[in-house]
Amino acid sequence: MIDASDQQTQPFTIDAEPIDSPDSQQVLARYVAELGERFPAGFDTGRAAPPAPGDFTPPTGVFLVVRLDGRAVGCGALRTEAGEVGEIRRMWISGELRGRGAGRALLAELERRARALGCRRVRLDTAAELHEARKLYESSGYVEIPAYNDNSYARHWFEKTLE
Repeated sequence: MIDASDQQTQPFTIDAEPIDSPDSQQVLARYVAELGERFPAGFDTGRAAPPAPGDFTPPTGVFLVVRLDGRAVGCGALRTEAGEVGEIRRMWISGELRGRGAGRALLAELERRARALGCRRVRLDTAAELHEARKLYESSGYVEIPAYNDNSYARHWFEKTLE
């Protein structure tokens, strides 16, 4: 668990939680709704490289929930792949917490979890419309790479070597 209250204007926590818990499902629904509003043609989860059963579940992955005052306001997922690679998926922070370091803290915690699961690299994809996400990834040491999946919403693919 990460407690970022000493670093932020408003305290938040980041905890692992089953992806099928009520809070996880609620925050994922908010993530999908925002993408539906931001993408010109909406958002269909079935077209966005859907997870396989067991993804984001220990020992091959994890799902994290960000909470502010006990309310679920963000999420991020990690799944491991062959070759000591982790893939970050479903990363989202609600508007009320953006700009307060929660996204950077969540990304760092996902990277920490990837290291703990034996990953030497992490990668992720993002849509062209998500400018703030691309800025976060680039400022966190991610480099743009060629496409590694066929996610129809992705226009940018990134990778970072973990130390």
